[in-house]
Amino acid sequence: MKITKMFYTFLFSCVLSFTSIAPAQELCEKCLENVPKDVREYVYNMDYMDPLQPLGPSPMLNWKSTRKPPWTIGYASTYAGNTWRKGAMERLMEVVLPKWKALGLVDDVVITQSNLDDSLQIQQMRQMIDGGIVDAIIICCSNATALNQTIKYGWDKGVPTFSFTGYTTSPYSINTSVNYQLVGFYIGAWMAELIGEKGNVVVIEGIPGYSASDSQNNGMLAGLKEYPNVKVVGQLAHNWTSQVAQKELSQWLATHPEKIDGVAVQSSGETGTLQALLQSGRTPIPPIALGGELGALCYWRQNPSYINEAIYAWPPGDEVEFGFNVMMRTMQGQGPKIQSILVGPATNSFDEISKLLKEDCDRNSTGWANPGIENWAGEKYVDNFFANPADPTKWKP
Repeated sequence: MKITKMFYTFLFSCVLSFTSIAPAQELCEKCLENVPKDVREYVYNMDYMDPLQPLGPSPMLNWKSTRKPPWTIGYASTYAGNTWRKGAMERLMEVVLPKWKALGLVDDVVITQSNLDDSLQIQQMRQMIDGGIVDAIIICCSNATALNQTIKYGWDKGVPTFSFTGYTTSPYSINTSVNYQLVGFYIGAWMAELIGEKGNVVVIEGIPGYSASDSQNNGMLAGLKEYPNVKVVGQLAHNWTSQVAQKELSQWLATHPEKIDGVAVQSSGETGTLQALLQSGRTPIPPIALGGELGALCYWRQNPSYINEAIYAWPPGDEVEFGFNVMMRTMQGQGPKIQSILVGPATNSFDEISKLLKEDCDRNSTGWANPGIENWAGEKYVDNFFANPADPTKWKP
């Protein structure tokens, strides 16, 4: 289920005293003139916006690639060692690339992997640009500032950069994702209410220093802070990997015997978090924030009263398809109006999960649930952010 007016009502009913997390960048109001009012008021609500999120006019408003298709796209990935990246790669190579190949608009995707090394990622991007290998570059979950000079370098040479699942602060890139500070705040407030507005909570972020992680983590802490009887007793990081989450939380639990009432964990680590709690012997198992990892969702499927909803912040398949679709529109000259095209989070109820998973599901599954691209960032929604919106699959060079 897509969160729209329900989420907007939630924000202003349960956290009336909340003020801005931090002064955000100035929002280009004119860029959102075609976006429905309710979407502007919660997805682009400046009280719940990362202060570094680029929100100015897009440099690509009047830009169109001068290179003839089919285009070769570079994917400068930062990491390959988790189930989220696997889910994104599967959608890219099994669905997205074949679709655009069949239309004659893309011939290949060239993939590099930097293992969280910013300097290596810069080197790989420059090699793509200087070698004339690619016509555009997509990046994911990168450092917010480290790539800015390289992005400008590519822009000057006619090779634009598109960042999905996280943003860069470069004025020469287009960013696509959920509003991470918003979804983080929602998860924090949701957790506080789920445990009765009092108790001890452990917060587990992804990779400190990366925009998607920092933004969501700040939102979580702000959401929890709205409840004075909720105490954050531990803050860990899991590298967006369930194995790391399991190890870090297990070690923490071994030296902290106090009662834990909930764990607010960024998605991509919830299965490992749950396994650590189960292995700790603590009962009852405290609730955790569930995103799209099927292993953790399976536990909920088998224990219906465990939590009341799953909250999606970055479904891997839908995220990469969202970013790719925006890139293809931009290459065609549709003209993105704003630097960051954002969506709101999505949720699933137990009834929806029970349709997705059978009761004998696998708690160790490494798969992911995705709301579906039309539910996450459908064509009609994305149309609102372009000056010349059109069906990109029907474009003729």
